[in-house]
Amino acid sequence: MFYSDTMQAGDGSILNPMTERRNFSLTPNSELITDSFLDQIRQQYRLNWHGIHGIAHWQRVRENGLRLASLNGANPKIIEYFAFTHDSQRQNDGYDPQHGARASQWIGEQPAGYFKLSQEEMKLLQDACRQHTGGVSHPNLSVMTCWDADRLDLMRVGIRPNPFYLCTSAAKNPQIIEWAIARSISGKAQGF
Repeated sequence: MFYSDTMQAGDGSILNPMTERRNFSLTPNSELITDSFLDQIRQQYRLNWHGIHGIAHWQRVRENGLRLASLNGANPKIIEYFAFTHDSQRQNDGYDPQHGARASQWIGEQPAGYFKLSQEEMKLLQDACRQHTGGVSHPNLSVMTCWDADRLDLMRVGIRPNPFYLCTSAAKNPQIIEWAIARSISGKAQGF
């Protein structure tokens, strides 16, 4: 089956998801994910910073999510914070079914204003983290986009993203999946 080389972005513009290069670099273009934010995450992160659930994975999740948000209108602030918090409370790189719940709890324990989010956005971020491993559906597009952004990076551990387990039509697009797989296999992320 052949698919069009172009897609319509959330703003109505036409783009080719395989070649479109919007600016997804971490620094200095993120007002949310600052050096001090990353320093705090790193200080309490228990695993290898450059391991399979570490910083390069988080950056690819961010890039995946922002790419999807440009296509579907999801909230980029929730996506950025999700990318750098969803696996931040892991205790190991293997079976750790409560890591999302711990990440959600950690988010709720941060001082007011630490996350530049409204109360509703905070709740959505916490939902996205808490349910990201097994979540299949959510009434909020941004939460589902967070989950898809993470799942699109599964090839880093040898698992091909399956459209059946993706939530949004943007993520199910074969061109997006192939774009994400290529980045996941390379092990690289912009800014690192």
